[in-house]
Amino acid sequence: MRRGTRRPLASIAAALLTAAALSACQTAVVPPPPPPPPPEAAPLPPPCPRYVHYQEGIASFYGRTHHGRQTASGAIFDMNGPTAAHRVLKLGTRIKVTNLQNGRHIELLVNDRGPYIRGRVLDVSQGAARQLGFEEQGTTHVRIETIEGCN
Repeated sequence: MRRGTRRPLASIAAALLTAAALSACQTAVVPPPPPPPPPEAAPLPPPCPRYVHYQEGIASFYGRTHHGRQTASGAIFDMNGPTAAHRVLKLGTRIKVTNLQNGRHIELLVNDRGPYIRGRVLDVSQGAARQLGFEEQGTTHVRIETIEGCN
């Protein structure tokens, strides 16, 4: 064999080996996996609490003479507590009472029966009357709304 013919084959072989070595060193680029689909949104619960119109009329308050005595629900009356007396609402009902003369409102718990004065629809504790802004005058025109919880 001639000396000149071996050289091109050796050069080609060396080039192929170099190319193979270089290609082995390259890292493959793999695209990231697609993001998972978003979870299905759960329906929103109804707003809570919900006010249901019930009644409007004259409210008064009771305090010191009944303080510490047992109410119709069995609870001890606290003249500064957030409680009220109503003739027919179920004991334990939560109500929103709004003073229609000044717009103040408060949430109260019906835990007693009354009022027993004709023409009045609600008796509230003296503390509630203070918060509603009618302690000095003794009575006021109110709106009573029952509060329904979420069940």
